This record gives sequence, structure tokens and C-alpha cells, in this order.
Amino acid sequence: MKEALEELQKKADEEIASARSKDELLLIKTRYLGRKGLLTEVLRALKDVPPEERPLLGKLSNDIKKSVSEKIDEALERADAEGGRDALQKEWIDVTLPGRSSRFGKVHPVTQVEAEICDIFATLGFSVAEGPEVELGYYNFEALNIPEDHPARDMRDTFYVADNVVLRTHTSPVQIRTMETQRPPVRIISPGKVYRPDSDVSHTPMFHQIEGLLVDKGITFGDLKGVLTYFLRRIFGKDTVLRFRPSFFPFTEPSAEVDIRCVICGGEGCRVCAQTGWIEILGSGMVDPEVFKVVGYDPDEYSGFAFGLGVERIAMLKYGINDIRLFFENDQRFLAQF
Repeated sequence: MKEALEELQKKADEEIASARSKDELLLIKTRYLGRKGLLTEVLRALKDVPPEERPLLGKLSNDIKKSVSEKIDEALERADAEGGRDALQKEWIDVTLPGRSSRFGKVHPVTQVEAEICDIFATLGFSVAEGPEVELGYYNFEALNIPEDHPARDMRDTFYVADNVVLRTHTSPVQIRTMETQRPPVRIISPGKVYRPDSDVSHTPMFHQIEGLLVDKGITFGDLKGVLTYFLRRIFGKDTVLRFRPSFFPFTEPSAEVDIRCVICGGEGCRVCAQTGWIEILGSGMVDPEVFKVVGYDPDEYSGFAFGLGVERIAMLKYGINDIRLFFENDQRFLAQF
């Protein structure tokens, strides 16, 4: 039995030395030291050995078991250490390499221009008013003197949510809601998103608009011209040439569209201005007395003016952008320029 134990130790030592992985070592440990392992079976067989030989064989069996166990534990530690080194090699990072810089976002050009416009009007005493984008037809049309048979109310020009609920086509409803709750003087601008079923290089179904309203005693068309002239020369430059051209809007009378001399060709005529030398920039006019009557203002006591402009249109002219869809494609190469 002594020879069998020594042969068992020799075989275990050889297997431990030749093991190439942690899994192999664990199998060897189970094969020799497990509940049904080879050494365990030998220890159980000691009961069949003559009594005088048991102490010597018992000590030898325990020494061999201890030796095999220690060698397996040492081999497992080495395997863990080598595995850690292998993992470090695989995950090795060359700290001398230059870092990869993060790309920081930019404020969207439409947001930049909208903020600039609001800041300009803030210097003139205008405050910002906001309202819902899903609007009642009353505020979007009737209260603004737009009758039921007006072409603007056609489904081809308006997004309808329900019979009398629309996605607002302009931010003018904010003016009505403000006048319903505030007595003159009123001096507000209403920036926000508006919706119309248009989509091409110069129109999108959703765009941004800023409309303004000033109501007080003794307001004249001269005040309107002064405010808009100041604004346009602040946004496009002090040498900006502009003109007021008669027009029609249901909620203003008289009404005027404002053109600026083409910022692309300087008035010489180009594709952008359709060879006219002028570019339409916004609509404006004196508030129609019928609108005042809707909100309970006395048109004999108060007068006022209103105007509206598209933020994307201002941004396109300011930055020389020829396709409005670029604002909504989120191309980092485009947005990073602003």
C-alpha cells in the first residue's frame, strides 16, 4: 500500500506540473482529493490494513494529501496571476497616445437667431408671451377677423386636430389671449413653433415665428415704421435699406409688407431675390378695430400695430443658407459652423 500511495503522489505531481489551465487544476483536485477521489479511497481502505501498519500508512496518506493539496493551491494561484497578466495585456492602454477630444454641441442657428431677435425687442420694452401650439379655431381664426370661408382655413393650408382644433398656423393667437387678460398698454412678442402643410427648399411643415404687438393710446403707423426699421438695422446691419409695401392681412388695416435690399447681391438682382433686388422679410400693419372689439378694447381710445416674421427666413438671409431643410437634418457638419 505504501508503494501505491507513493505512485499516486508521483502521478498527481506530474499531472499538476503539466496542467495548462485553471479548469484542468480543478479537475485534478477533484480526481485526487474529492469525496470519491483516489486519495480519499486509499484513506478509507486503511481499515483493512493490519493494526501495526496503520499509524505509518495513515501519516503517509495525510502527508501525501497535504502535499497534493498545497501544490494544487500554488498552481491555482499561479494560474490566477497569469490570467490577470493576460487580461492586462489584452486591455493594455498606451497612455502616451494623444487623447480623443470630445465634440461639443453648438446652439442651433435658429435658436441663436430667435434669441437675438428677442434681445433686440427687449431693448425696446417688449416682453415675451407664449401660448399653446394646439389651438382653438376661435383664437387662430375668428378672433383675428378671419371668416369661415377664408382660404387660409382650408385643410390644404391648416393642420386640423379636430373640427375646431388646429395646430396653430401663426403665433397671433397669443396676442388675442394676452389682450383678453391685460389692459393697455400692451407690448409683447410671441416666439414659437407654427405649422402649415408646406414642404420644399424654402418651406417646412413646422417652422418658428415671432409676432409682435404694441397697443396704447396714440400709436401710429410712424411708430410701426420706427420700431421695424430699428429692428432690421440691428439684425442685418446699420446700412440695411428697407421699404414698406402696401399689402392685406385680415387682422390689420392698413397693412404693409417690409422688404430689405437683397443681402446677397446688394440690390443688383440675383436668383435669391428673383432679380428684383428686394427680399420680403415680414408682414405688419395697424391692428384692425374689429380685433380690438373682440377683446373688449375701445378702438376709439386705443390703437396699435402688429407684425410677424419667420425666424428661419431671417437666419437663412443672415447666414446665406439656401435650403431651409438644413436646419432640421441635424447634420453636425452644418450645425458646427454656427
